[in-house]
Amino acid sequence: MVDYTEGAGYQYHIGVREGEVGKYVILPGDPKRCKKIAEFFDDPVLVADSREFVTYTGILEGEKVSVTSTGIGGPSASIALEELTNCGADTFIRVGTCGGMQTEVCGGDLVIATGAVRMEGTSREYAPIEYPAVPDLEVTNALVRAAQKTGAVYHTGVVQCKDSFYGQHQPEKHPAGYELIQKWGAWMKMGCLASEMESAALFIAGAYRRVKVGSVFLVVANQERERQGLPNAQAHDTENAIRVAVEAIREMIKENRG
Repeated sequence: MVDYTEGAGYQYHIGVREGEVGKYVILPGDPKRCKKIAEFFDDPVLVADSREFVTYTGILEGEKVSVTSTGIGGPSASIALEELTNCGADTFIRVGTCGGMQTEVCGGDLVIATGAVRMEGTSREYAPIEYPAVPDLEVTNALVRAAQKTGAVYHTGVVQCKDSFYGQHQPEKHPAGYELIQKWGAWMKMGCLASEMESAALFIAGAYRRVKVGSVFLVVANQERERQGLPNAQAHDTENAIRVAVEAIREMIKENRG
């Protein structure tokens, strides 16, 4: 592969060098969330700020850990995972937001993904569509235990991943709306809990790179509840999801020490 840094020694997109990140990395989408997440670490240091990728590294339970933002969607998320893996990371937790789909999934709840519908493009450039997008079991179980420990209201199940935010929310206005609407109905019938944009790409890219990936999301709101005239409270504070991710990493660090 061409070295686009011309020998500078850092990863082209995220601007990080080998050894500057920990084994465990939290992956929010929004760069502005990185500082908030880093405040949960001991001695956090800003390592890099490049494009949509902001990276801090600090310490948890005596272990080096990091947070790197990925921006929106699968393409940039997979770039972050690939380049962080090149730098030595091997365990990732995506912390983000999602929209609830089943009516029992309410704004303010958390969703921990056990699989992802690959209705996006990035994962298809890694593996045939028949290959399932599933998270690492160790990371997922750690997230569930962390949610229980912190007292968060959470759901576990399959999430739907897409590339078009407005295709989800206004499919009738899109030329391909007929397909979006039909497939949304199928995911609803199959029990999909929520819709988001990154997990399928991260799960597939992680499987290819042989690293561990899991996901936890804050439910911002639920358009199905809105459609049915049910109460539809909104939530925007990702604090609980962050706490669950940090606690899950703490637990994995302790377990892996034996």
